[in-house]
Amino acid sequence: MKKIIFCMAGFLSFYANAQVGIGTAKPKSTLDINGKTTLRKELRVGGTSTQAGSAGLNGQVLVSQGEGKAPVWKSLNVPFIEEGQYKLINSYLSSDQIGIASLSNGVAGDNVNKNNVEDDITDITKGKWAKITGLETTFTIKNGKNRLTYQFQTGVEMKAPTATTSENIRFACGVFRNGKLVAVRPDRIASNNNSEKGGLQDYIFTLNYTELNVPVGIQKLEFACRKITTSNLNSQFAIGRDVAGSNGASNAFTLESTMKIDVIEYVTYKSN
Repeated sequence: MKKIIFCMAGFLSFYANAQVGIGTAKPKSTLDINGKTTLRKELRVGGTSTQAGSAGLNGQVLVSQGEGKAPVWKSLNVPFIEEGQYKLINSYLSSDQIGIASLSNGVAGDNVNKNNVEDDITDITKGKWAKITGLETTFTIKNGKNRLTYQFQTGVEMKAPTATTSENIRFACGVFRNGKLVAVRPDRIASNNNSEKGGLQDYIFTLNYTELNVPVGIQKLEFACRKITTSNLNSQFAIGRDVAGSNGASNAFTLESTMKIDVIEYVTYKSN
């Protein structure tokens, strides 16, 4: 009986100091698992022969401390996205200081007072659109369940022929995706008897819009504006830059156009 106990004790001691492999005949560490692992309860780290170790707090992640050191639980300021939520995939930013000067004095308005979704940018019966070419952006949609948010802002400037006479110009700016209108806002700028600035008037135009479930594939975004009507054909008019007669009172930098596009897609996960 003593012999048997001695042999069993020696047998257990031998395996307690060996490398154990599960799913592999040649383990590379104390415990080497080659296959899927199911953990039914907490994972504890940093334990000793007398303490079980820490299971961490809710929301913490396990962070490596390098070779030879036990990992630790840490709280990170990183949002975890669950399936069924929307996630920001990409943001596209651009700016332009060339703007639109082709709608100035001598150019009549197109007298198109309203637009509809899907109007073609090249169809002059729907308005004579002029592009802000520096804001053109191309990107790819990968999930058909999405949200596209457009944030467009530009400076608008006009100068009346006579500083003491109020003049006004009605205009519109829109967002086109693959050449088709998706969002538009009309507006108006007036000189308001601005004799102190020689008839010069500045204005900030803003367009914010969210489009839902844009089709999967390559998408080309363009921003364009048009003149609808003018009270005086000789009034100077520019979008995203200063008019020719600003005489240093403004410049292209102060009136530049800026654009931000956020691509937000629905989160889904593939199961093995």
